[in-house]
Amino acid sequence: MSALRSPRRLRIEVLAGLVVALALIPEAISFSIIAGVDPRVGLFAAFTMAVSISFLGGRPAMISAATGAIALVIAPVMREYGLDYLIATVLLGGAIQVLLAVLGVAKLMRFIPRSVMVGFVNALAILIFLAQLPYLIDVPFLVYPMVAVGIAIMVLLPRVFTAIPAPLVAIVLLTAFTLLAALTLPDVGDEGELPDSLPTLLIPDVPFTWETLRIIAPYALGVAVVGLLESLMTAKFVDDITDTHSEKTREAWGQGASNIITGFFGGMGGCAMIGQTMINVKVSGARTRISTFMAGVFLLVLVVGLGDVVAIIPMAALVAVMIMVAVGTFDWHSIAPATLRRMPKSETFVMASTVLVVVATENLAIGVGVGVLVAMTLFARRVAHLASVEREIVEDEHGGARAVYTVFGELFFASSNDLYTQFKYADDPDRIVIDLTGSHVWDASTVADLDSITTKYDRKGKSVEIIGLNAASASIHGRLTGELAAP
Repeated sequence: MSALRSPRRLRIEVLAGLVVALALIPEAISFSIIAGVDPRVGLFAAFTMAVSISFLGGRPAMISAATGAIALVIAPVMREYGLDYLIATVLLGGAIQVLLAVLGVAKLMRFIPRSVMVGFVNALAILIFLAQLPYLIDVPFLVYPMVAVGIAIMVLLPRVFTAIPAPLVAIVLLTAFTLLAALTLPDVGDEGELPDSLPTLLIPDVPFTWETLRIIAPYALGVAVVGLLESLMTAKFVDDITDTHSEKTREAWGQGASNIITGFFGGMGGCAMIGQTMINVKVSGARTRISTFMAGVFLLVLVVGLGDVVAIIPMAALVAVMIMVAVGTFDWHSIAPATLRRMPKSETFVMASTVLVVVATENLAIGVGVGVLVAMTLFARRVAHLASVEREIVEDEHGGARAVYTVFGELFFASSNDLYTQFKYADDPDRIVIDLTGSHVWDASTVADLDSITTKYDRKGKSVEIIGLNAASASIHGRLTGELAAP
């Protein structure tokens, strides 16, 4: 509402939506080709996703539409079973996303380390750039100066004029120059046929049987997980850029509801698009839902009502825009020599692992999953070395002695595995005290190791007393001690 009351803010939002819509057209067509469907399916998905998420989503100004990640997931369904099964997969995937949102999956975002987030962003920037290479290889020579001029406009224009987004100016000027000079260059029309009618309601013609569910369920789960992961990470990224907070749970079920709506209108499904979102938020300065809504509306108007005009936009203009998006998305500070010297090697390794896997698989979800796994492994390895044991022989007033082992640090599967070897079973006196005041028992592995230590001393006729357990440690130890099999 505040944007509607501010002519300046409203202009920014509307023009940002127009720039995003222009950039969405070739990408939606390309993703349709990846999925093996008619370009109309991708374009209708982009329209319905953008419009519906503008109302239902939890992150204002974030763009959702047909994406390459979703296209890769559903491509086998289209190839083997056809469009109706693909639509059914999208509908089920949306329903699963709603269910996951209700179960609170958005809260899991806090377990994604910063190094994985940086790797995610850098990998995405690389993928955006690599996606432009087909438009720069084996093309007329004039494409290269056109791209260079487009980049120059977007770099220099904002220094003197900000009323109109620089990408929109670059697209208009390069298109006008191409027409006036009568140049024959690759254009949007070469990417595929644009629709000439509005999307209509579609019910997939599939049998409602367990066999159908068996076919589509694995792909639907992939759509749900990949879509939510990309969308929630993009939302977190936009939060950082805008210094605002988004409603992650609302975004999760909003993505699901939007996919359901998209499916019923014959779309191929989608999720948040970080590249288009960067155009909207970082390049064009949008901050509200108006820009997302207008992107969807402009997209429909452009491809249905002004398809002939859109078709003549040179691809060089859009490539220039996407190259600038890639440059702006990449976190250059993360690879600066000074940063790499200060950053722990494990953090750099996690970031590099995420980037390499994403670029190699062209799947952001797989890359993030690997990055989180690597981060967890390195964290466990690092924490494991923080546990230590100190031994002391204490004489009592009756002339006897006892061995007191004081354990420090967090005890879990990685750190407690070496605990068993830290005791001198043969040399110790008959009484052993294990003091856990300075430590915490986290899991069954630690309880099993403590049981093993006690059992080994018992075999030698020596008694063991465990003291210093805090409430949580005492609770898990009390429940599990003596109930676990020997390792």
